[in-house]
Amino acid sequence: MSMFCKHVHFTPPSPAVEQRIDQLMARLSLEDKLDLIGGATEGTHAKPQAGIPPIRFADGPLGVHWWCKSSTAYPALIGLAASFDHALAYRAGAAIGRDCRARGVHVILAPGVNIYRSPLCGRNFEYLGEDPCLAAQMVTQWIRGCQDQGVAATVKHFAVNFQEYERHAISSDVDERTLREIYLPAFEAAVRDGGAGALMTAYNLVNGEHCSQHAHLIVDILKGEWGFDGVVMSDWASTYEAIGAANNGLDLEMPTGTWMNAEKLLPALKDGRVRVATIDDKIRRVLRLAICFGWLDHEQKDAQIPLQDGQTAAVALDVARGGCVLLRNEDALLPLNRARIKKLAVIGPAAHPAVIGAGGSSATTPWRAVSMRDGIAALAGDMLVDYAEGFNPYRTEEVFPVAQFTTTAGAPGITVEYFNNRDATGAPALTSVDERIDKRWQNGPLPEGIDRNAFSVRWTGLIMPAKSGRHFFHQSTSDGRVRVWLDEILLFDGWDSMERVASSATRELEAGRAYRLRVEYGQLRGWNVMRFGWEHEDAVLANWHTAVDLARTADAVVFCGGFTARSEGEGYDRAFGMPALLEQLLLEVAAANANTVVVLTAGGNVDMRRWLDKVKGVLHAWYPGQEGGQAVAEILFGAVNPSGKLPATFEKQIEDRSSFACYHDDDKDKHVALTDGIFCGYRHVDKTGVTPQFPFGFGLSYTTFAYENMRVSAKTIRAGQPLTVTCEVVNTGTCAGAEIVQLYVRDVRCTVPRPVKELKGFAKVHLDAGARATAVIDLDERAFRFYHPAQGWTVEPGAFELLLGASAQDIRLCARVTLKAAACSAAVQNS
Repeated sequence: MSMFCKHVHFTPPSPAVEQRIDQLMARLSLEDKLDLIGGATEGTHAKPQAGIPPIRFADGPLGVHWWCKSSTAYPALIGLAASFDHALAYRAGAAIGRDCRARGVHVILAPGVNIYRSPLCGRNFEYLGEDPCLAAQMVTQWIRGCQDQGVAATVKHFAVNFQEYERHAISSDVDERTLREIYLPAFEAAVRDGGAGALMTAYNLVNGEHCSQHAHLIVDILKGEWGFDGVVMSDWASTYEAIGAANNGLDLEMPTGTWMNAEKLLPALKDGRVRVATIDDKIRRVLRLAICFGWLDHEQKDAQIPLQDGQTAAVALDVARGGCVLLRNEDALLPLNRARIKKLAVIGPAAHPAVIGAGGSSATTPWRAVSMRDGIAALAGDMLVDYAEGFNPYRTEEVFPVAQFTTTAGAPGITVEYFNNRDATGAPALTSVDERIDKRWQNGPLPEGIDRNAFSVRWTGLIMPAKSGRHFFHQSTSDGRVRVWLDEILLFDGWDSMERVASSATRELEAGRAYRLRVEYGQLRGWNVMRFGWEHEDAVLANWHTAVDLARTADAVVFCGGFTARSEGEGYDRAFGMPALLEQLLLEVAAANANTVVVLTAGGNVDMRRWLDKVKGVLHAWYPGQEGGQAVAEILFGAVNPSGKLPATFEKQIEDRSSFACYHDDDKDKHVALTDGIFCGYRHVDKTGVTPQFPFGFGLSYTTFAYENMRVSAKTIRAGQPLTVTCEVVNTGTCAGAEIVQLYVRDVRCTVPRPVKELKGFAKVHLDAGARATAVIDLDERAFRFYHPAQGWTVEPGAFELLLGASAQDIRLCARVTLKAAACSAAVQNS
């Protein structure tokens, strides 16, 4: 039972609601209406004369971080997906809804359900994995939980948004079957099953049309087929014209009405290019949302809910516990044995301070945060726990503001040239001198005469080291291209790269010698950040040897590393492997201590080829939120048995991913054709036979489980009749734990190519040692259908296999169903 109560003010859409909308509409002029379809930065405009208050929005899904200084910071949604836990998804949504009510927030800009196509996507952590069934079932519960608190959820980013690089310009080109079977099911479930109040369009284009004015997606499918009666809003600054957006289904332009405003739309309304009825429908949707949730009749802020809320923090802790995935546990090193391990070394930059989430608009300031170092120390008992950072990946924040440059004329600073193009070509529009290379253009003005939407910058000058030896060069770029030369040798090259260029590089330099430096930045639409600095290795590696020495003298090591908010986040795609320095530190630590356990923070898979067989344990913590340090410690010491399973296939090398040949815009035509079609993720593994590092649905436990007695509810089923699949799960080990039973469906013979199997349901069962319980999974007709481009959704009569397993590659039980034509029987055989 949820600790939170359902919001008593919600009223479903009805004739009475529509009548009230009519009364409010009568008080609005056309200019008022046009004002209401353009946002007010963090919400909507108020119209007091019509009794319409402002509607407050807040970003998510890792926590509320507008209208407050801090809030409960939750684990990343991909960690929630790894729990495969319907009830926990409901609780997570309800908790963030409660946090919204404490701050007077009406609409949360979450959850995200874009499909994990590649580990390179910088925003995978905000989404619910690679499988549409998993994402659909989890998002449905999250939305119900949130909206039961009287807060509207905003499902995003509609649609086929799977990369961050050039997200405003790249078109995801996809056939209709792939669109329907892979990329839309979670959105459909959010709308039709979850009842989401709002939907946000994506930055990218789909088949050459911007999502914010995509008639097929918004008008035909979302509002037409699915009957969505809520609000369609743009992502921030992702509206590209007025008439196309207005006519093709966008209801609300955010953050302000740059295009959807009186200046641009009144002429179109007068000459008939846009109808008044079209504008009225948008206003009706906004008002319908406000009336149904009761926002016109009560204060949204609930002062009885504390801003530092122990109840929602408890949910964050449970999500972190449920989502951690144990990937490796050689020699049963975990859980850590206090009787055998007297000295434990905790090493790595992710150990302290707490790494709670990745970067971008989801970043949440927690009101408290438990680091892994502190969580482990709190549970260690008499065990001696020593900590060493190894190196500080955030020290670049200290370097950028103080790095020294000299112009070629010998003056302090570095020469800067601005161009009104994105390629740093031709004559510069402006030349001056900067003291540093430390720019955040979105948060500050550009020089006069420079086009914010199409500019580039070149810095040229000298650096003169004071001490010989290895020097580190650091750069941080967002929504831009970068390349750097030192003495005309490329140091960084991210000009044509689809993923974020490495943040650090090294060169041997001589003291007193002048080295020529050239840095170029090309603007891409977005935040536009360019920071660059350099330093001697002594500053970077001050704690490196301390960490390795500590590992050598300890009985076991917990190494905490992976990615952070600086290396993975919105606005750029990341590398496959963890930062090179961090990986090198891990290799040296593992060489110094054979009992090394790695705790990973990342939004998806990480290249493990160089180090996996050199460590005893691997625990994937994703981004575990403010309580993550406690959750990880509880799992390491055995107070909590890990139960999470992978919501995405973990490939050995990036080339093994189905998206490898169709993820980057290699030919630079601003189009990415999804040529892998429906055969992505584990479907690609089944089709090609490639061996993953860890399969979809995989996760270890400290106990073992047996599957027995599979049953199907009926020997005869008719078209549209639900089917229930059950099996008994037995905890055959020595400690309590939870198992996730996964149900895959295989179409034995079909007139079109279909995946070998597809996930269609799952159930999580909690068992004491020696206990047994029944896992129950319900199926409907959707479990057997596919999308035919000419016929739409189709179910063909024939044989289907129902496969129960512990992962996509660990099938334990099977039953065969022969589905006959409508109103005919289906014979079921159990095996």
